[in-house]
Amino acid sequence: MEKATVKDLGNIKGKRIFLRADLNVPQDEKGNITDDTRIRESLATLNYCIEKGARVIMCSHLGRPKSKDDKVWSLKPVAERLSKLMPKVKITMAVDCIGSGVEKQVKALKDGEVLMLENIRFYKEETDNDPAFAKKLAKLADYFVNDAFGAAHRAHASTEGIAKYLPSVAGFLMEKEIRILGTAIKNPKRPLTVIIGGKKVADKIPVIDNLLNIAQTVIIGGGMTYTFIKAQGGKVGNSIVDDSRLDYCLNVIKTAKEKGIKLVLPVDTVAADKFAADANTKVVDVFKIPDGWEGLDLGPKSIENVKKAVKDSGTIIWGGPVGVFEFEKFANGTREVAKAITETKAVTIVGGGDSAAAVVGLGFGGKFTHISTGGGASLELLEGKTLPGVAALLDAGAKIK
Repeated sequence: MEKATVKDLGNIKGKRIFLRADLNVPQDEKGNITDDTRIRESLATLNYCIEKGARVIMCSHLGRPKSKDDKVWSLKPVAERLSKLMPKVKITMAVDCIGSGVEKQVKALKDGEVLMLENIRFYKEETDNDPAFAKKLAKLADYFVNDAFGAAHRAHASTEGIAKYLPSVAGFLMEKEIRILGTAIKNPKRPLTVIIGGKKVADKIPVIDNLLNIAQTVIIGGGMTYTFIKAQGGKVGNSIVDDSRLDYCLNVIKTAKEKGIKLVLPVDTVAADKFAADANTKVVDVFKIPDGWEGLDLGPKSIENVKKAVKDSGTIIWGGPVGVFEFEKFANGTREVAKAITETKAVTIVGGGDSAAAVVGLGFGGKFTHISTGGGASLELLEGKTLPGVAALLDAGAKIK
C-alpha cells in the first residue's frame, strides 16, 4: 500500500502534471455547487504543484453524462469555484479533454498555471479504459498524479489506463486515504470495532466476511438489521428485509460466536407507520414490530448498547448510517452513535458515502480522525480488495525517470 507521492517527483518546475482529482461535487437544479468539500480536498496537491512551478492539467469526472452534448455535466462551474478558492492562480477551462484544441491550450500553459479539462466522462472510452484514449490523455503531460481516491476502485482510462504510459504517483489526499484506511485494516490499534449500517445485507457481504477475520467487535445497524432479526424468527412488520440473505445472517451470527467476536445487534427500534418525515412513531422491541409498522432507527436501549461497545475501542471504523438520518425523527440513533464515537480515545474513521454525509450533516465533521472521501473505494478496501487506481501507481522508493 505504500506508494510514491508527488514529492518523489523532485524538481517539477516547468513540468506538465496530469492531476486526476475527484471533483464530482453535488449541484442543485440550477447547477449551483451545494458542497465543495471535494474541491477543497484537492487543494493540497494542487497548491504543491503550483508552488513548485509545475504546469497542471487537471482532470475529473462529474455525474454520469450520456454524451458530450449533456452540457449540464460540464466542469465549468467547478473551474469557477476553484478560481474563487485560488484567486491568485490562473485557471483556464479547456475546450475538451482531448484533441488538438486541448493540446494547444496545454502548450500555452505557463509555470504555476492550471488547465481544467472538460468532463472526462463525456467520452465512453474513459469508463471502457480504452488504451488509445488513455494514450491521448498521457500525451498531454510528463507525469501522472492520482489524487482521486473516490474513483480509485474503478479501472478507467484516467485512473488506471494512463498510468501505463506515464510515471505515476499519488497525490496527498490519495496518500492519506490509503495510509489511514490501510493501517486500520492491516495493523489497527486494537481492539478494532466496526459499525456496519446501510439498507441491504447484500451490499455489505464482502465487508462483513472480511471484518469477521480482523475485528473484535462488529455492530450491525440500519436497514440490514431487520434481515438479521427475521432470520432469528423475529416479527419485523413492514421493515426492509432481504429474504434471500436470511441463512447468511444466521451464519454470520454463528461465525462471530465461534470466533469470539462480539456481535452487537439492535434490541429495540423506533418504528414508524409509514416511511415519511411526518410518520407516527413508537419505540418497540426489535423482535416484535407490529404489522404495518417499520423500523427506521435505533431505539434507546440499542443506542446504550452501542455506546458501551465502542467505549474502550482502539480503532473504530464506521460504514453506513444506523437509521434514516435524512428525516429528523429518525436521526437520533446516528447522531448519538457519532457523539459516542467522538468521545472515545480511539482512532475514528468514517468510510465515506452516506456515512460521511450523515456525520458532516449532523455537525460532527471535524471530530473524527478521518472521514474518507470515497464511499465505494473505502468499501472495497474494507473488503480487502486491491484498488486498481492505487495498484497502478509506483511503489514507494521506486526510481522515477
